[in-house]
Amino acid sequence: MSELRPSGPLAMLEALGNRLPDPVVLFGIVAASIAIASAALAGVSVEDPLGHGPVAVASLLDPDLFRRIWTDSVKNFAAFPPLGSVLVAVMGIGVAERSGLIAAVLGRAVRRVPPSLLTAAMFFVGANGALASDASFVVLVPLGATLWARAGRHPLAGMTMAYAAVSGGYGANLLVTALDPLLAGLTESAARLVDPTASVSATCNWYFNIASVFVVTITGAMVAPFVERRFGTWTPRVEDDEASTGGPIMPALLAGVATVCVLAVIAMTAIRAEDGSWKPVYDSIVILIAIAALVPGLVYGWTNGTVRSSQDAAKLAGDAAGGLGGYIVLAFAAAQFIAWFNWSNLGMVSAVRGAEALRGFGLGPTTLLAAFVLLSGVVNVLIASASAKWALMAPLFVPMLLLLGVEPATTQAAYRVGDAVTNVITPLMPYMPIVLVTARRYVPGAGLGTILAAQVPFAVVWGVAWTALLLTWDAAGWPLGLG
Repeated sequence: MSELRPSGPLAMLEALGNRLPDPVVLFGIVAASIAIASAALAGVSVEDPLGHGPVAVASLLDPDLFRRIWTDSVKNFAAFPPLGSVLVAVMGIGVAERSGLIAAVLGRAVRRVPPSLLTAAMFFVGANGALASDASFVVLVPLGATLWARAGRHPLAGMTMAYAAVSGGYGANLLVTALDPLLAGLTESAARLVDPTASVSATCNWYFNIASVFVVTITGAMVAPFVERRFGTWTPRVEDDEASTGGPIMPALLAGVATVCVLAVIAMTAIRAEDGSWKPVYDSIVILIAIAALVPGLVYGWTNGTVRSSQDAAKLAGDAAGGLGGYIVLAFAAAQFIAWFNWSNLGMVSAVRGAEALRGFGLGPTTLLAAFVLLSGVVNVLIASASAKWALMAPLFVPMLLLLGVEPATTQAAYRVGDAVTNVITPLMPYMPIVLVTARRYVPGAGLGTILAAQVPFAVVWGVAWTALLLTWDAAGWPLGLG
């Protein structure tokens, strides 16, 4: 165990960040600020970029919306996107963890992975985490902490690397993910506002996304030692020492066989759509991950004696879910903020006004592209959902840049860069509660400032390197992807 002793240029930022209220209170303050701002700006309007007429800021203090704040509070909570994913995934992963399987596997893996490659491996895996959609946050963030602890390194450093890789790498991937067709569809619709024949493929950014994986991995691994030094030394706890050897080999081998069997059964089932689409698989990824962790966890527990009955199995899953009490409280507060922000129309009005200001600068296509990366990053601090932001921004910027000679696929790539690099530093990220809960398992005094200060170097370096890659790619005229 160790206490954090921040030093260096980020120490002040961490100290200021840790003086912020608890995230539950922070979300409450921001939500209240949204209510006040909506009342002050009520009636301020812009033209809907989709041509649906004017959109005006709606006051949350008006009688109808004020009543809705109360009547829809439970509905907002139940509809909070990450809530169900987190609970389902954690019940399966929790059994694998508490049965001892994850500790055993990691203990053996750590002894075989050269320390010099561990960090790069985490960034590479995390940068491809979007393939598992939001489940990657649930899996990799706690896994990073555990993996670093097993290696005798500070678990908060591992958690930081995992969170940076997954959230910052959300705009990179070696394969096409569920997000690609979603964004491409919005881009195509926006492009057709000025070019009815425009067509944008789901693979339009694929080549660029592949290159981005290596940018995230290489630059992330270069910055990581500087960030990791901030956390100091780590004295492993007793359970960390006991698990570091990996335990008996036979239970782990049987669990591995169980994993292969589960994956084989999943592969043979009719989860894919009749037309061959993988969308049902993407939509099922959370429950598939839970099952793929649950079954091997039960096999491992049964063979090593930690699971002797169905009651034991249910208790392990229940204990894992019970550990999310703090997250559930945070999720309730975050859900109210997101709903209030949407009802007020402040997001739409802010996006349109920002687009108008950017257009008024009279910049050339290259400079405008770089400015758009910056604007996307700023908007991302307020609206974390990639698809929700693009639904607002695409109808404004895709046609505007298309008229300036910038292809829709290039505009989409610029958006994804800006969206990704500030994912790591927005306190309103829906999965920030998972990071806080994980951090406090190891360092109870860790706060929002601890996490955000450690992410700043990644945001800065990725912002510069990734934007440079995009501008170089565009200047060279290389295809960003297929179609």
